[in-house]
Amino acid sequence: MKTIGLIGGMSWESTAEYYRFLNEFTRDRLGGLHSARCVIYSVDFAEIEQLQVQGRWADAGETLAAAAQSLEAAGADLVLICTNTMHKVADVVEAAVSIPLLHLADATADAVRASGLRRVGLLGTAFTMEQDFYRGRLEAAGLDVRIPDSDGRALVHKVIYEELCLGIVRDESRTAYQKVIEDLVAAGAEGIILGCTEIELLITPEHSPVPVFPTARIHAQAAVDAALFGHP
Repeated sequence: MKTIGLIGGMSWESTAEYYRFLNEFTRDRLGGLHSARCVIYSVDFAEIEQLQVQGRWADAGETLAAAAQSLEAAGADLVLICTNTMHKVADVVEAAVSIPLLHLADATADAVRASGLRRVGLLGTAFTMEQDFYRGRLEAAGLDVRIPDSDGRALVHKVIYEELCLGIVRDESRTAYQKVIEDLVAAGAEGIILGCTEIELLITPEHSPVPVFPTARIHAQAAVDAALFGHP
């Protein structure tokens, strides 16, 4: 098995889920006491969040690129950015190393297409929902992507940063997210991309009337497939 390099800590709540998923999927594939070969570089999310707010994406890219270089030096054969939002700097990270970067949006688009769906709602941070770096990549892969209205986007973003990234899971927020999901379905969405790795702490398939696509789980599954078989 190849060694998977994880750029994590954004937030550590979802990175912990990545670690669990990688090991569960490896055990399921190989059986017995097998677990994933992986290396984690966990950044300080408070520093990254400030760079996001200040629009200092170049500085954030340099930080994550240095993390990727450290992972490569530690023996990683491929690298994952364990957050949807920070794929805004994926090109910078990819250019900094000689090992492949497994892009989260590509893995997600593959999973949606494999399900037979094309028209999907996207939940995530405001950056992910509103900017082109993520939505555009999904659309280039053939998906029709819908996002919540302005109030829905503000709600989804606030819950991510003020609750889920802190490990706070509230029933009231789940109910509010379900209303946003229902509105997207009413607007034609056939499935919902949980396009922030923390949302999986709050929303699971039983909370949605249409299929959900949990991006941390999807990304980890693609990484195990790549590590074992050389392809997502």
